[in-house]
Amino acid sequence: MATDNESLRAEAERAGLQIIDDNFSPDLLTLEIATAIHKAVKEITGNPDPYRRMKDDEIRVARELSAEVASSYPQDFKGLMALSTAGNSIDFFRSIDDIKRDMRAPVRFVADDSDKFIGKLEGAKDILFLADNAGEVFFDLPLVEYLERYAPVTYVVKGEPVQNDMTLDDLRLAGLDGRLRRVITTGAATPGVIMAKASDQFRRAFEGAGLVLAKGMGYYEGLSELPPQGRVLHCTMAKCQPVADSIGVPLNSYLAVLR
Repeated sequence: MATDNESLRAEAERAGLQIIDDNFSPDLLTLEIATAIHKAVKEITGNPDPYRRMKDDEIRVARELSAEVASSYPQDFKGLMALSTAGNSIDFFRSIDDIKRDMRAPVRFVADDSDKFIGKLEGAKDILFLADNAGEVFFDLPLVEYLERYAPVTYVVKGEPVQNDMTLDDLRLAGLDGRLRRVITTGAATPGVIMAKASDQFRRAFEGAGLVLAKGMGYYEGLSELPPQGRVLHCTMAKCQPVADSIGVPLNSYLAVLR
């Protein structure tokens, strides 16, 4: 996706494999290796956003399908959380046809801690909403607006392009940046979040947030390394076997897990 130049592709592939050879370890967070590989590919090919075309397609499809399916979900927290999580069926390694099929199907959570999260809403002073893939914002907005009834919500996107994750530019291209009261970035181009690479602004926001709603597997991979505090609700589809196995659920299960 980064280039049509075959020699640059080969060079980027060699660099990526070398990064794996040099760094692979059971003690290293997978996101750190992925971040290094993406950085190498972007630098070698001279393409700062290799997933641009894919993100444009995802934004278009999500805009259409969110309007199609939104009315079938109850307008309470559980219903809007399910709608938001339906948007997480988007991912760069899944076909558009598979994404459309899953977005149109009812969301059934194999693990659901949402009642515990609801019980904490009344006392929340602020809420951090960690966004995932480009296009999901259309599915997220109704939930963000619902949560605003309880506390101010800060919507978090990526600081720079990485995989097909939402950035400030993607939010503007979707035409929805004005719908969100407060938006910040992680300050880094990493899948999920690696706290050591995140900005001071993000770390302060995360540490000070009363509640956190984290979308997607990347945030689960990164934040599950931290001690559980009972304030982070992970809403995701377990789209890869290692994540599904770590939680003990079947592949492609929907999850709402509080840590």
